[in-house]
Amino acid sequence: MNKRALRADILLLLTAGIWGFGFVAQRSGMEYVGPFAFNGIRFILGSLSLLPILFIQGWGRGKNGGPVTPAPTPGRFFRYSLAAGGCLFIAVTLQQAGIMFTTAGNAGFITGLYVALTPIFGIFLGRKTGKATWIGAVFTLTGLYFLSAAGHLDRINPGDLITAVSAIFWAFHVLLIDALVRKIDPLALSAGQFGVCGIFALAAAFFLEPSIHTLADLLDPGLVETGLFGWRAFPALLADIAGGNTGGIRSPDNLIPLLYGGFASVGIAYTLQVVAQRDAPPAHATIILCLEGCFAALGGVLLLAEPVGRWTLLGFVLMLCGMLITQWEVIAGGFTKKSA
Repeated sequence: MNKRALRADILLLLTAGIWGFGFVAQRSGMEYVGPFAFNGIRFILGSLSLLPILFIQGWGRGKNGGPVTPAPTPGRFFRYSLAAGGCLFIAVTLQQAGIMFTTAGNAGFITGLYVALTPIFGIFLGRKTGKATWIGAVFTLTGLYFLSAAGHLDRINPGDLITAVSAIFWAFHVLLIDALVRKIDPLALSAGQFGVCGIFALAAAFFLEPSIHTLADLLDPGLVETGLFGWRAFPALLADIAGGNTGGIRSPDNLIPLLYGGFASVGIAYTLQVVAQRDAPPAHATIILCLEGCFAALGGVLLLAEPVGRWTLLGFVLMLCGMLITQWEVIAGGFTKKSA
């Protein structure tokens, strides 16, 4: 392996680690800030963090000043950002809702279902799908069952199911991005979609989070005080800030997850992925990025003291195997090309 490929693999491993530990931030970040507000703030921060990179590299320009993709018109940039950001908003909303009821480790692995779902959905776009995709899908779904049941095979965690539904929209998002990046600079599209997603999430936080608290209180008067719904609804949070009561939002326990989710998970990790995949063989990228779920489980155990029983561990292993099997043609093709 040459030095550039080795550096790319290290960057991809770092990317997978940042994304994996990001699930810990997503779970712990809701102790004070609501799910919509958390997503809104972190994606706005992520969008802003990409602007300096866009400014430095030039809007849609290559290293020598030549265009690598067409420079987007304002109208096209808005439409593409709106489409990608809207799909992203649905995916992260469902994911964040699922994390309220499940562990960071489970959420990390279950979100990885999109690796198996993307080639399956690609069939409807005229793309060929081999046997490996279907075999991998069986492994991932079996792993999901063991992961969610966690030893009680007659009971499924609702948070895991919500996260699984989010994986469907992550797969849609991958296919949508694959189509759009042929028409617009990927970094510009990322900044745009993150901004749209953040705006949608903040709007939802303002209008929906008080209703969530009200509904939770009607279902169970003590539920709002629990860890699931103990966060401050966004209007109440804004009222605190307007009144000078910023102690809660400035607390390291609340501020660090927000900053990590915005600058690390969105800004830094995406940039590392783009830089790394210029030199990384597809086989390496596929394998390493699938480790995101492993890092999520590790972060959940180390930072949140989440339990990992034998059924959960079996689910992790089956899902990871399934993700890799669905990408077998890419992996085998990458190694064949290397050996040739």
